[in-house]
Amino acid sequence: MTESGTVSPAPVAPGAVPVTLAPLTEQISAYLAPADVQRVREAYKFSDAAHLGQFRSSGEPYITHPIAVTEICAGWKLDADALMAALLHDVMEDQGVPKQELAERFGGEVAELVDGLSKLDRLEFASKTQQQAESFRKMLLAMARDVRVILIKLADRLHNMRTLDAVSPEKRRRVARETLDIYSPIAHRLGLNVLFRELQDRCFEAMYANRYRVLQKAVLAARGNRREVVGRITDAVRAALPAAGIEAEVYGREKTLFGIYEKMVEQKKSFSEVLDIYGFRVVVHSQPECYLALGTLHQLYRPVPGKFKDYIAIPKINGYQSLHTTLVGPYGTPVEFQIRTRDMHHIAESGVASHWLYKSADVSLNDLQKRTHQWLQSLLDIQRQTGDSGEFLEHVKVDLFPDAVYVFTPRGQIISLPRGATPIDFAYHIHTDIGNQTVAAKVNGDFVPLRTELKSGDTIDIVTSSASRPNAQWLNFVRTGRARSEIRHYLRTVKYTESVAFGERLLTQELTLLGLHMPPAEDPVWHKLARATGADSREEILADIGLGKRLAAVVARRFAPGADVVATTAAAVDEFVAARSAPILIQGNEGQSVQLSSCCSPIPGDSLMAFIRLGQGLVVHTADCPVAKRLRAREPERWVNVAWDEHTKSHFTTRIDVVARNERGVLGRIAAELTAADSNITHVTTQDDAVSSVILHLTVQVEGREHLARVFRYLRRVPQVQRIVRLKG
Repeated sequence: MTESGTVSPAPVAPGAVPVTLAPLTEQISAYLAPADVQRVREAYKFSDAAHLGQFRSSGEPYITHPIAVTEICAGWKLDADALMAALLHDVMEDQGVPKQELAERFGGEVAELVDGLSKLDRLEFASKTQQQAESFRKMLLAMARDVRVILIKLADRLHNMRTLDAVSPEKRRRVARETLDIYSPIAHRLGLNVLFRELQDRCFEAMYANRYRVLQKAVLAARGNRREVVGRITDAVRAALPAAGIEAEVYGREKTLFGIYEKMVEQKKSFSEVLDIYGFRVVVHSQPECYLALGTLHQLYRPVPGKFKDYIAIPKINGYQSLHTTLVGPYGTPVEFQIRTRDMHHIAESGVASHWLYKSADVSLNDLQKRTHQWLQSLLDIQRQTGDSGEFLEHVKVDLFPDAVYVFTPRGQIISLPRGATPIDFAYHIHTDIGNQTVAAKVNGDFVPLRTELKSGDTIDIVTSSASRPNAQWLNFVRTGRARSEIRHYLRTVKYTESVAFGERLLTQELTLLGLHMPPAEDPVWHKLARATGADSREEILADIGLGKRLAAVVARRFAPGADVVATTAAAVDEFVAARSAPILIQGNEGQSVQLSSCCSPIPGDSLMAFIRLGQGLVVHTADCPVAKRLRAREPERWVNVAWDEHTKSHFTTRIDVVARNERGVLGRIAAELTAADSNITHVTTQDDAVSSVILHLTVQVEGREHLARVFRYLRRVPQVQRIVRLKG
């Protein structure tokens, strides 16, 4: 810098363009205070002097690279410390400037950022791979402490990719592969979608130059052929939205060349098939207008069933929010629409960088920062669990580009599970008690069956109940050894305890009918009964009653005055059972000893009958269940009379079908009425019934038949509802 304060130009190679800081100064002066602009200029002066005489492969002065990186960061409106670190990011690595000197000149924060960016080239490593792994580990750990480190690093990588032509083809391919494997996924994970798309396309060009050129020509040619369809759709949408009172920006959405290539390879589709889907983006002012625009588009073109995603209500893990819908456009072509607000658009394009770009009180920005911070903190957890830098890099690459399944807790912690793992595996990974008490699971905010296979990036929320217990059927679909062993342990121990308690309850009920009380444990009849029947103890007799291996009515009769403990014939048992008048009382919270059949889902108020399944206890059905009627016809001797205990206070699930007119917002109205009726939806699927109707298959929670009747009354208040049916069998 000269006496007058202007920046002196760095020396240039013959024929090169002189270096100037003027564009950067103009860019940052628009949002930084003059004192901060001066600090950035001081950092430039130091960096320029440090890199004096150093040139890039292209022949340009090396200082052009730090300036270009800083300009990219300034585009995100990063603060002065980050811009200074961007200008100085190579002085430690290339010129050996110590961290202490940077801290004294520019402050500890700038020195920490630069240190996090250093590649450790001066240290000795056993191999280039180990060096890269250690460099990446250090960068990610610095990034976990300060996200600006990775933003500067991504800007550095972007400029290197933009100037990759100057290096050898071999190095070009190696850098592109590293970028595609590591930096591009990180950009996507942080929501930097503009950067993510450019990195992918530049990697594609560097790795497969011929394929890139062929595809680029094909896209340019196809763009002209598609102009008529795109124009017709755009005109129709731009006319329909204002007519509905919605002011919006509407424009076509171009697929990246890498995205087209990737889809062709992965889905084995031709170029014409991949390009035969038209993409549009609709940007509106407010969140309610997103849903109004969605309804307007659904009236304009017919929606494709199952092709709607609400990422506004349930944002993606990187903060992305939009409504996605696919419609059948002119000539029967699929048309994909993304609908979002301007703030959502800023986040979708700039991700975590939107924190600096668009300062506002928007809660979604704060939530995005929290989610990003939680993910970055999880990198420290991975570091603590790994032994060396190579292993750490593999763990992170699995997270970003997984071979296994990496899912997230609601708080953003990364959980590693085998491919094919289910919510039950996830629950047991968190804690044994959570696994044992699982009743339902949400994946990305939606209820799913417990046997659902998880995908990387899913956010899992486990719904628990203290009354819930593990189910032996879980063993058919869990994948982790921990979940399998915990379930088996529970079934061996806790199930036995439950069976004892239930057996004691059944026996007490039968003794009461005979005018008797439960005999104490030391009563000699217990010992005689155990010896005569081969049981080891009183508890085993009670467990056998609870599991259906013994009839409580027969055991109770042995305690009657004058009764002799001898084997009872089948005919005597049948006579006694047939003569008894009082049913077994069911509360619904007995655990594994009493199972409410899923085919008819009995609820309090239903007439019941129960099947004694040897070794598993009672399986309870509604009296009119067609499945139960068929089973009873085959084995009538195994069925007993049961009834609901009047003190039952639990919530029970039952299945209903709601047939409604297929109009916009009908599911929301139905969900609102269910909430108003104090019910809860645990599962929902839809099925087209006709052109104008849809069937909603709902699993809801109720307290009993009276509560279910109230639910039906509330649902009938929805004008679109045509018919409601409770499913049995």
